[in-house]
Amino acid sequence: MGKSSNKYPEKDYETRKRKEKTMYAIVETGGKQYPVEEGRYVEVELLDAEKDSKVVFDKIVMLVNGKKSKVGQPYVAGASVEGTVLANDKSKKVIVFKQRPKKGYRKKQGHRQGFTRVMINKIRTSAQKKAETTENAEA
Repeated sequence: MGKSSNKYPEKDYETRKRKEKTMYAIVETGGKQYPVEEGRYVEVELLDAEKDSKVVFDKIVMLVNGKKSKVGQPYVAGASVEGTVLANDKSKKVIVFKQRPKKGYRKKQGHRQGFTRVMINKIRTSAQKKAETTENAEA
């Protein structure tokens, strides 16, 4: 046979190459973990921040830069992620309906969970922070 079972091997290859080059981090906020990448937005649990304000996430669980990665114990020391708040909004309504058969008990309740949409501007590592502080000291 000799043929790959994948219909589009070149697309798979390109995707794999792109993933090797990208830098991303896994951030912990609101009791949950989110993968974040520069130039993309992420919807996190509601933060106490106004629109267009800056936010810094300092609980970085993991950093991946191409083939190199750092795993924190529990967090990566000296790493941070900076972002800008795009919006504070509510997600789609979830209907909670309770009923007891043959008892005449029915209760309908709705809930909309709040979230904050954050645009990720910069993923900083400890090496980048050191370089920036030396540049600021020289200036």
